[in-house]
Amino acid sequence: MTTALRAGLCGCHACGLVSTLAEHSHCPRCGARLHARKPDSLVRCWALLLAACVLYVPANLLPIMETTSFGASERNTILSGVVALWTGGSQDLALIVFIASVVVPIGKLLSLVVLLLGVQFRSGRNLLQRARLYRLVELVGKWSMLDVYVVALLAALVRFDALMDVRAGTGALAFGAVVVLTMLAAQAFDPRLIWDASNE
Repeated sequence: MTTALRAGLCGCHACGLVSTLAEHSHCPRCGARLHARKPDSLVRCWALLLAACVLYVPANLLPIMETTSFGASERNTILSGVVALWTGGSQDLALIVFIASVVVPIGKLLSLVVLLLGVQFRSGRNLLQRARLYRLVELVGKWSMLDVYVVALLAALVRFDALMDVRAGTGALAFGAVVVLTMLAAQAFDPRLIWDASNE
């Protein structure tokens, strides 16, 4: 089977123009350096993914939101915040926060591990499903910050009330870092590596 790589063709990572690798080391349209594959894709993706996994622990154990009302302080982690929303009658919001803050990040971490292991072991099975999984990881990436948005919005709204104070906790910083790292890991992963196993 003839592939673009075997034909000496390469798509520019910046503008998408397909050029001949033998003739151009840089894209003739935008000037970006041409690579048949993203350089060090697996190493960079693994590094970012492992850092995200390490930070996921404090993101869930440390308080993501600190509220002070009438002199009494309360600290909420992601899960305790979901429980508080649920018992407070906001089941819809609790479900949204749980999905966006727990299910999606774990799903992204596991999906990236599956993609990386599949490429690492040159598995030729379920290539189409893995390519779809990668597109799904990229698609849901922007919704992972929903929990941080909820805390920021709540803090902004409560600032108008002198009786209560809401601040983002240290867990919010760790959670934000997890989201950014998983987004960078998804960008570092070269999905074309999935299909290389089918050409061997």
